[in-house]
Amino acid sequence: MKTDHTIIRRVSAAIAAIVAGVALTACTAATTTTTGTTNTITGSTAAATSASAAELLADNVESHADSNDADYDASGATTITLAEGASKTNSSDGVTIDGDTITITAPGTYILSGTLSNGQVVVNSTDDGKVKLVLDDASITNTSGSALVVTESDETVLILAAGSSNSITDGTGYDTSADDAPNAALYSADDLTIGGTGSLTVTGNTNDGITSKDGLVILSGTVTVTAVDDGIRGKDYLIVEGGTITVTAQGDGLKSDNEDDDTVGYILVNDGTVEISAGDDGMDADGDLAISGGTVTIAQSEEGLEGSNVLIIGGEISVTANDDGLNATQGSTTDTGQGGGGGGMGDDGSLLSISGGSLTVDAGGDGLDSNGALEVSGGTTVVYGPTNNGNGALDSNGGITVTGGTLLAGGSAGMAETPGTDSSEGWVAVTFDSQVSAGQTVTIVKDGETIATYTATKQIGSLVVADPSITTGESYEVQVDGSTVSTVTAGEGASSGMGGGPGGGGPGGRG
Repeated sequence: MKTDHTIIRRVSAAIAAIVAGVALTACTAATTTTTGTTNTITGSTAAATSASAAELLADNVESHADSNDADYDASGATTITLAEGASKTNSSDGVTIDGDTITITAPGTYILSGTLSNGQVVVNSTDDGKVKLVLDDASITNTSGSALVVTESDETVLILAAGSSNSITDGTGYDTSADDAPNAALYSADDLTIGGTGSLTVTGNTNDGITSKDGLVILSGTVTVTAVDDGIRGKDYLIVEGGTITVTAQGDGLKSDNEDDDTVGYILVNDGTVEISAGDDGMDADGDLAISGGTVTIAQSEEGLEGSNVLIIGGEISVTANDDGLNATQGSTTDTGQGGGGGGMGDDGSLLSISGGSLTVDAGGDGLDSNGALEVSGGTTVVYGPTNNGNGALDSNGGITVTGGTLLAGGSAGMAETPGTDSSEGWVAVTFDSQVSAGQTVTIVKDGETIATYTATKQIGSLVVADPSITTGESYEVQVDGSTVSTVTAGEGASSGMGGGPGGGGPGGRG
């Protein structure tokens, strides 16, 4: 394997741009409407982030990929035509063919087409330089192991040729127990980049769909993955710069799990369209998990987005989870079966930060859960939280601070938690004497003017609304389907979770 990571390069161009962008604060008059619901806020919108969030992003190792990695010159490329027992190439330089095993041994550009119904493509290049594999209507299946394996390469770029449809499928039940054993249909021991404008369908029948033991970057293309375990895994990091990615996985959808230090094990989504249905976490990072743009839909998961620090900076994000929607924790929760932050009541130093974008969460457990701090400084966030009193729409061990943006969080009342009194943005908290049923609309009114509306998608017993148009200390009328049910004072409310107290900000719910 290559040793480039012995020299750690700091702050990729993508991360640097995010840090520069989200460190700014903006505030303009506007009316914000959440997509797919009738929830609205009338007032001003704000965008900002804490210095801690920017610092966390800046500390990660740099991406290996270049924006032009998917460019290639077909005129000078080596062509490989795949055929059962009859694969051939126009040049023997850098290519060996042994039955149905094709091995690429040197940097360069290789265009693959045709079908291998039971074979393998191997990249084993010890020289400096990128290996570019252009898939141009290529179908690679290996019934007894991984279909495409990179054992060694400075960097491998998988390019999906324009207009092409490609597939990679592995076998069922092959041995993946050794530390360096290929364990995915598409497996790389070194850095892997995927780009192009064609399509790729990957089926992982034994373990993962796509795995890189180093970094994995998706620049573009239409990538569809089905896997019996994790869908797409980049051990050091997983970065999505664009493309359309659809993952159906029995394990995690997207995963990065290097625990060596806090500069690796991160997931970053800068752009593109990502849709995930997962049996475990939608996205799971041992380090930071950051979304700065694109459209992300977690259609099914146990926990939607989980990382040591979860940073929502931009984009349109929808999360559906049986347990917690977003979970910032220094230790995994679903692997141990603890759920809901698993780790006691102490502040573990993690951060859940929302500084921009549009976020909708539908959670059976905690909606937004941090084992450390929970900070909202921008964007529009709507939470459809739990119906059981053992969880809350908002849950933190280190307190909740709201300094900008819009937050509407409804859920059960038993573990309800509110922002702390040190929040500079106004907020109101409502505990209903009678449960609000699915389909009913809660309206916050000030002097006859509608400040916010929230239409419940399931039964709720409490609601927290924060927005720049709310002024701390002033009274607001609460209506349900047009009938006044109570009057509340902004900035006042009791956190009824364990350890909580009047005024909010105390830890509520599970750890």
